[in-house]
Amino acid sequence: MLSTFLSHQRKSFWRSRNRGSSIATQIVLGFFLLYFLVLALGAGFGMAFLLPKVFPNQDVIKSFNGIILYYFAFDFIMRLQFQDLPTLSIIPYLHLRIKKIKIISFLNVKALFSAFNLWPFFIFLPFCFMRIAPAYGFFATLMYIVSVFSLAVLNNYLALYIKRKSIANTWYTFIGFAIFAAFAALDYYKIISIMAASNYVFQAIAAHPYYAIIFPILAFGIFKLNSDFLRRNLYAEELSSRQEKKVSTDYAFLNRFGRVGELAALELKLILRHKRSRSSLILGFFFLFYGFIFYKEKSIDSDAFGQMMFAAIFMTGISIIIYGQFMFAWQSAHFDGLLANKINFKDYIKAKFLLFTIGATVITLLASFYGFLSPKLLLLHIAAYLYNIGFGTVIVLYLATLNYKRLDITKAASFNYQGTGATQWLLMFPYALTPILLYLPFGIMNLPYWGLMVVSLFGLIMLLMRSFWVDFITAKFEKQRYKIAEGFRE
Repeated sequence: MLSTFLSHQRKSFWRSRNRGSSIATQIVLGFFLLYFLVLALGAGFGMAFLLPKVFPNQDVIKSFNGIILYYFAFDFIMRLQFQDLPTLSIIPYLHLRIKKIKIISFLNVKALFSAFNLWPFFIFLPFCFMRIAPAYGFFATLMYIVSVFSLAVLNNYLALYIKRKSIANTWYTFIGFAIFAAFAALDYYKIISIMAASNYVFQAIAAHPYYAIIFPILAFGIFKLNSDFLRRNLYAEELSSRQEKKVSTDYAFLNRFGRVGELAALELKLILRHKRSRSSLILGFFFLFYGFIFYKEKSIDSDAFGQMMFAAIFMTGISIIIYGQFMFAWQSAHFDGLLANKINFKDYIKAKFLLFTIGATVITLLASFYGFLSPKLLLLHIAAYLYNIGFGTVIVLYLATLNYKRLDITKAASFNYQGTGATQWLLMFPYALTPILLYLPFGIMNLPYWGLMVVSLFGLIMLLMRSFWVDFITAKFEKQRYKIAEGFRE
């Protein structure tokens, strides 16, 4: 049965209308994977030499023991962000004489084929053979390897379980991040020490290797929990017909924009009535606290705006980035109806610009509380805001005309990567690098405020040219609309 599922998956990929962009995406991801695997291998063989430099005056094995749980805590957070849920369109199989357990087994096996499960071996195994084996012997080394493998499997299925639970309720995600943030804060303020706890656990394994059996037991428990959840909810994601309660709402402040305001109001209703789009909106407010990571006192005092530019762009433009990366695809279910209706495409594109501008304005106003840290941050946010509504909106909408992947907004509210393609990866390069490149020459010349002025002027000029960009993107959209519609029918 496993070979049959794999065959169907392969045929589905090659017969897809979007296979060209999918292949391009896989190639790009393959290069990134190879690059990071080489880095992981280098870190593994170099760890014996790097650890004494990072932790001087400390035994290298003690340092190694201390970073293991640290690594897997970071690994778990990364999995929540980037690891895809293994997907299989189960509707064609549900009416056939196929046992649920076979479908679940396929999903579980497929989940193991993740780069996150490879990296620990490249990082930790070389050190185990180079230092642990001579110091503690074969059996202890074997138990170290079993522990590393079990922690990787535990993280793998725990992340998938939390993601699947978050489909029904996004608060699982926020509560989980809050718990991790609490542990990180406790460790930062030296109330607890994760490194000391990790060293204690693995020193115990080195002295009594059979203690390592606890990790396979935990991994199997999470695997069983995940499998049981799938068995109880195998139909939930694919067959749920529960509809959101519809509330007729009129946004009076948009009426002044005429037909453009009407189209913007319709899309605003779409955002608020569906879990996936609504959770994107909610997530933007959580990223308002992103600045506390990057806005350090030293950077503020030294006017190091280049180091803080990414955070400012990300915070003030989060509504554009998160919602805009799937632009047009949010309406993929009724995109054919949009094309068939008497809608002026120029007004349609203007409505997108209007929504982006409103979203960025609201977020920027809310982020103004960083002015209490330093008034300099307000200048940084103004520059980032002008850049976002000037250039950011243009690049997002232009790349949206190249996105042909369908998006089902009635499905998962979080951790759903359906609809993601090459354009989402391409978006981040011009979006994030352009303001930094504009600022960089002035930062090198120690003229930080001139750098902010150039970024602001660039955004302002792009904003004043908005009518030109509306015409340009409208022409591109009209040229691509049938390809987009064809892709959305997948």
